[in-house]
Amino acid sequence: MTINITQARNKLLAMPKELAQGGPHVAEVTHRGKAVLAILPYELYESIMETMEILSDPGLMSQLRRSVDELRRGKTIPWDQAKRNVGL
Repeated sequence: MTINITQARNKLLAMPKELAQGGPHVAEVTHRGKAVLAILPYELYESIMETMEILSDPGLMSQLRRSVDELRRGKTIPWDQAKRNVGL
């Protein structure tokens, strides 16, 4: 959804409900035709920030790459076994 800044100001209180419903979950706000803001549900914002933290952590990225490589090579274990391994 793209709206201009005046529309965003007028619709601000209704936007959380509107963005939570189906369709686009982010509103691009423009000023004089140029994108200046993005309005998104806080849950989506948190998810993006968490992803950025993971991507910026060399240790976590190394672990993720190893895991993806193991998955591609078929080196997986059944879920029940994994739960037993961690005591669940």
